[in-house]
Amino acid sequence: MQITIRQLQIFEAIVETHSYSHAAEYLHMTQPAVSMQMKQLERNIGLVLLERRGKRIELTDSGKRIHKYIHEFVKQYDDLLEGIQEEKEKGTGRIKVSAATTANHLITQMIANFAKTHSNISVALEITNRRKLIDQLQKFEPDIVIMGEPPAKLDLEFDILIPNPLVMISHSSHSLANKKTIGFDEVSQYEFIAREQGSGTRMAIERFFKEQKAEFKSNLEMGSNEAIKHAVIAGLGLGIVSLHTIKLELEAKKLVILDAEHFPLERYWYIIRRKGKHLLPAVKSFQDFVLKEAKVYAKDYERFVQ
Repeated sequence: MQITIRQLQIFEAIVETHSYSHAAEYLHMTQPAVSMQMKQLERNIGLVLLERRGKRIELTDSGKRIHKYIHEFVKQYDDLLEGIQEEKEKGTGRIKVSAATTANHLITQMIANFAKTHSNISVALEITNRRKLIDQLQKFEPDIVIMGEPPAKLDLEFDILIPNPLVMISHSSHSLANKKTIGFDEVSQYEFIAREQGSGTRMAIERFFKEQKAEFKSNLEMGSNEAIKHAVIAGLGLGIVSLHTIKLELEAKKLVILDAEHFPLERYWYIIRRKGKHLLPAVKSFQDFVLKEAKVYAKDYERFVQ
């Protein structure tokens, strides 16, 4: 059986783009060459891996089972090439980082500080939701992920980065704004502006309310913490958000943290990697920097919850 790395790269590109022509464009090849190499791969292994469904190219059942092995192999091969190049040019490299939307403020500040002392290392950052982060981890795509609770059933390595307390907020003129020690029974009667279903923050809040044998009432669902903040400032309801997302609003006195029983909710941000994924020198440098810098970052927020 003869299989070339180029054939596996072509297969991976077709799976990602669902198109022979787009894969050819991505790989700087002609479409006939891509089709020929794909047919040769299927002939060599004796399995049909792809089929056309309308205008899209999709995996067959055999293709789905084989794809996970090919994907991991191609990724490891790319890591090898990058490692060789980085060994030639010590102190350089490119890192792929993905982070949860709630960690946007944290990770962008970390990257800015990292760039000051590591100018030859570039960082590609994607901010996205929990569902997409889990999908990326399954595919071994990012070098590092910054998110809340690590997903179960994935072979991961992770470290706690910093506490990520969830606080209850209102606009500054709300009737609860200056009240001390608000009982949970009282505050749970209010309706909240919340993140969408499937969000890590939403799941943590609903789990907590369930533990308290209370119903979590949400009158508005938002796709980002920024939208929740604006809605709370506008007086549309209460919110529960990460402390790290509201520093500017607290300093400007547009929002206040409510002194609610059981709050803040204790959560953490984690720095996560797939177990077995080769850690290139540039990635190791970034990981070590973030773990050290996070402690300084966390101290800046302690005053808001004391």
